[in-house]
Amino acid sequence: MKVKKMEAGLYCLHCHEEVDHEITYINDQIKSIRCLECNKTKELKIDVKKELYREIYERISTKPTRMTEEYQKDLSHLLFSLPVRVIKKPYHVLKDVNSTRKVIQNYKKKE
Repeated sequence: MKVKKMEAGLYCLHCHEEVDHEITYINDQIKSIRCLECNKTKELKIDVKKELYREIYERISTKPTRMTEEYQKDLSHLLFSLPVRVIKKPYHVLKDVNSTRKVIQNYKKKE
């Protein structure tokens, strides 16, 4: 799971004017919107488990298609890069698991 933060100019109901807000996303879902002037925050409920399951399903279900496209595009590159990718994959999976665990823990603390 990925947490992204961005700023946008939105109308604040507390400030009664358009000011910058920080928008926090979990994957593609808005988690919170915070006014940078008055610091008021609007939290939105997200089913974190559902997001996690959807992300895992999408990654697993699209893997055969992605591998086929890569194979058709350049077989030699695929064959040369495969051993390195097999070695690096456990590290990437561990990194994803740790970042997902942190997101879930932070989300549970705020509930």
